[in-house]
Amino acid sequence: MTPFHLAFPVRDLDETRAFYGDVLGCAIGRSSETWVDFDLYGHQMSAHLRPSLTKADADGKVDGKLVPIPHFGAVLLMDAWQALAERLEAAPGVDWIERPMIRFAGEPGEQATLFIRDPSGNALEFKGFRSLEQVFAH
Repeated sequence: MTPFHLAFPVRDLDETRAFYGDVLGCAIGRSSETWVDFDLYGHQMSAHLRPSLTKADADGKVDGKLVPIPHFGAVLLMDAWQALAERLEAAPGVDWIERPMIRFAGEPGEQATLFIRDPSGNALEFKGFRSLEQVFAH
């Protein structure tokens, strides 16, 4: 699999560095006065300074639960997802949208999921699967 690139807006680069670097554990890449790159599980995430932002609304519905649209994140194998969930549960001040849970239990595509917001209000989802073959199961 090749990495993807996502450029997304943030209101403050210092709080963004702290969140993605310290809370999520992303390696920090190149940066300037208006943007910073992060390595999110091998994917290039570029945070671009946009001082005025609004939060995503909870207007999507998945497995009977409202989820924010738009959102982004990563698909992980279950061990990595569990480690991230534990890291986030232990971190002070995490802005939870949906705490760790199992979605589609007993069905094709069963997955662990959690939703959080970064300090700029961007919604992130992290999914955990026992195998990557489950990602597109139906």
